Amino acid sequence: MSNQPPVKGAKVVATNRKAFHEYEVVETLEVGIVLTGTEIKSVRAGKVNLVDGFALIRNGEVWLLNVHIAPYDFGSRENHEPRRERKLLLHRSEISRLLGKVSERGWTLTPLRLYLRDNRAKVELGLVRGKKLYDKREAIARRDADRDLERTLKEYR
Repeated sequence: MSNQPPVKGAKVVATNRKAFHEYEVVETLEVGIVLTGTEIKSVRAGKVNLVDGFALIRNGEVWLLNVHIAPYDFGSRENHEPRRERKLLLHRSEISRLLGKVSERGWTLTPLRLYLRDNRAKVELGLVRGKKLYDKREAIARRDADRDLERTLKEYR
């Protein structure tokens, strides 16, 4: 997957490139995220790290855990906790459908991108399954072959 915004007119703030390498992305969903004032300012500044993030469904609500949003530089004592749990906004039908999928063994919810669309922070949440080592090697070999092909095509133009 590229670093292009999932929706036209969106500004990608952070991409979880490790997730695309470690997991097979089966389905993606655009969800809203509940942020405090200093958090949205840090997001607009691009100080977000999604690498170890994941989502859990707890009591009929979806929570984003282990995502680091750096404290806002000009925040006072009202600054936020960098790795606090953040609520994700989904419809109840989407939550129940995801709960059925995640309850199966091997499936997890992972944030793939965080972006701003219409001045609102959105998370592209992926339903993913872990890749085996040979899958990763196959993806690397395919990427190398594509790169070599592009290089040879460029020489003949």
